[in-house]
Amino acid sequence: MKALEGVRILDFTHVQSGPTCTQLLGFFGADVIKVERPGVGDATRKQLVDVEGADSLYFTMLNHNKRSLTLNTKNETGKEVLERLIGECDVMVENFAPGALDRMGFTWERIQELNPRMVLASIKGFGPGPYAECKVYENVAQCAGGAASTTGFLDGPPVVTGAQIGDSGTGLHLALGIVTALYQREKSGKGQMVSAAMQDGVLNLTRVKLRDQQRLAAGPLTEYSQYGEGIPFGDSTPRAGNDSGGGQPGRILKCKGWEQDNNAYTYFITQAAVWKNICDVIGKPEWKEDEEFATPVARLPKLNQIFGTIEEWTMTKTKFEVMDICNPLNIPVGPILSMKEISEEPSLRDTGTIVEVDHPERGKYLTVGCPIKLSDSPVDVERSPLLGEHTQEVLQDVLGYSSSEIEKIVASGAV
Repeated sequence: MKALEGVRILDFTHVQSGPTCTQLLGFFGADVIKVERPGVGDATRKQLVDVEGADSLYFTMLNHNKRSLTLNTKNETGKEVLERLIGECDVMVENFAPGALDRMGFTWERIQELNPRMVLASIKGFGPGPYAECKVYENVAQCAGGAASTTGFLDGPPVVTGAQIGDSGTGLHLALGIVTALYQREKSGKGQMVSAAMQDGVLNLTRVKLRDQQRLAAGPLTEYSQYGEGIPFGDSTPRAGNDSGGGQPGRILKCKGWEQDNNAYTYFITQAAVWKNICDVIGKPEWKEDEEFATPVARLPKLNQIFGTIEEWTMTKTKFEVMDICNPLNIPVGPILSMKEISEEPSLRDTGTIVEVDHPERGKYLTVGCPIKLSDSPVDVERSPLLGEHTQEVLQDVLGYSSSEIEKIVASGAV
């Protein structure tokens, strides 16, 4: 039995943030019914298309383990179907624009009338406040959540990260909120509203920078490179390049072959506990006892010199050789892996982190499997549904409509 077997999700989400959430619930065994507009579907089905006539990878990689039901909620019959679905489902997830669900006639009060046990989960760009009505996309969330202002190098503009911390990050937060609400419902018998704002989600993932903002009141952030370079700190957390955010100085350093390979780099952390091992590896045993290098405090003003010397060593090794040498000595390092290298890594295939899926329109493709592993709830990644593929199945099996009733619903234009 899978962890969420028996839980039914009414999925009114689109694009990335909501589908990330519902896909994760589907991985854990929930029955996810994705509601889409007839003839159109989720906007991402036809965004960034790489195979003519097939759903895009953007859609397929965010909508595994779901059933697709097409439904026109502006149609009266369609609204009746939706009311019955609300009565049969445990969770309704939506990431419409603010107020859209209310305008459809499905306020929280109305949903509670239809199903007092319903958990209504919503993703919005911002929480209550001056920007509550604003539309938000991934990079907007990264900027408004504080991530962009602290990312990049000091002498350059703010930079957004390739990790989708606004969309997918908030979807993961919402999934936790949903499971928590379902757990509470077991005790209370009642549903509740769950919300996750993208700004809040990004800020949660950027909390160490809020930590540093408060530390500034006590003086310079000594583990930042600019401290050793004598550059004054302003009144807000600065961009720190590739410095470590954990208090242990770290940098991205060149490795052998960097001239031809954009990813021939390693991340190297000069953890205090293994400083003597680092000195031996890079051929600087005298630094172990030198009072200018022997302690973390003494090393802070000299980080450029120290990392420059370490880089002279890493440039003689491949990024994998650096890892092979340093790991047995407990020196924290990590290769900069390209998407190509990640997609070809056997261990990620073995754990189900990278999965090959067969699709009737596009053939085989790679996708990210479930990032969370449960020992007693194995995940089988099923392909994303074709538009409306399960409409009749849902109407018949979930709502109990007869064949003649389904014919009338189809004739009405509701599905």
